[in-house]
Amino acid sequence: MNYKARQKKAVRRVGKLAEALLVTHLPDVRYLSGFTGSNAALVLVGAKAMLFTDGRYTAQAQAEAVGTKVTIAAKSAVVAACEWMEAAGVTRCGFDGTQTTVAALTRMEAGLSKAFGVKARREMFVDVGALVARLREVKDEDEIAILRRAALLGCGLFDHMLGFIEGGMTEMAVAAELEYRARLAGSEAMSFETIVASGERSALPHGRATLAKIPKRGFVTLDFGVVVDGYSSDMTRTVHMGRARGPVKASAVPGERDVYDLVLEAQESAVRAVKPGASAGDVDEAARSVLRRAGLDGFFSHSTGHGVGLEIHEGPRLAAKQTQTLEAGMVVTIEPGVYLPGSFGLRIEDMVLVSAVGGEVLTPSPKAWIEL
Repeated sequence: MNYKARQKKAVRRVGKLAEALLVTHLPDVRYLSGFTGSNAALVLVGAKAMLFTDGRYTAQAQAEAVGTKVTIAAKSAVVAACEWMEAAGVTRCGFDGTQTTVAALTRMEAGLSKAFGVKARREMFVDVGALVARLREVKDEDEIAILRRAALLGCGLFDHMLGFIEGGMTEMAVAAELEYRARLAGSEAMSFETIVASGERSALPHGRATLAKIPKRGFVTLDFGVVVDGYSSDMTRTVHMGRARGPVKASAVPGERDVYDLVLEAQESAVRAVKPGASAGDVDEAARSVLRRAGLDGFFSHSTGHGVGLEIHEGPRLAAKQTQTLEAGMVVTIEPGVYLPGSFGLRIEDMVLVSAVGGEVLTPSPKAWIEL
């Protein structure tokens, strides 16, 4: 990873707003320095990069934050960073107000001496917003290579699960097998709590695995991700146990296979809409319009997708009326779904790279109808 190049970009983005940038959100710290510890404050001042952490990470920080000067603080890393900036003559420091609590800002101000003056303290810290998070939205070649590996590892897990899932086993047993196999395959962790939602519970968009038993007949939704070298994958596949039911007579509940085919059509429509220059809202509409024509858009209760990288949810957000323009190098999810309370639900999700010419699916597991 070219951390120096990233640091220079961040400093350029700060521009005339401040002399320095204080970074405390840990994924941002990792992105700019390579440090993966749980306590850190990173200061960028011109060409200088200073990392403050505690004694637990003395060896780790030296090994990971190559090219960044490391200081082991005897007190709060943030306070030590602020003290260093005062000594260095910094009078304006940018910070990310989307990640900084009022309590954290108070600690930052407390890191300045009384000699700094009340007015100078108030003017020292300026909110420059999610500056680093926006840089992280466009992935470089190294990041894309890792995301490809993570995505393919997830696809291999899905292939394994197709031969494992049986009616009568619990959702927790399915989740446990998936997570166990993920560890054996080299995953550092799961990207989030694995979702296994079956039968009527498949109508829950975020149905975490429970002791409910997999039905002999009905949908099973698997939504999961793995972490590889700090980067997350994210994919969803929905399979059907036994033969599908047709439309329920004397009710408004459509057939399971009919709804699946519509969700797949919506998902593939949105994937085709992914390209540089497309707006996030246009991609969302490409999926939503398919369901709207079928009268099912009211049962699609979340956004079409989101960025993914060092965090499982990053920008851009693919949702209605979002005007952000997609750029080559972004990696997003495309995950429309339909959820019919008391009946069933399903979702299909891919990770998609915004390439120079369109969208490249990074999770090539089968999406066609599967009966187990």
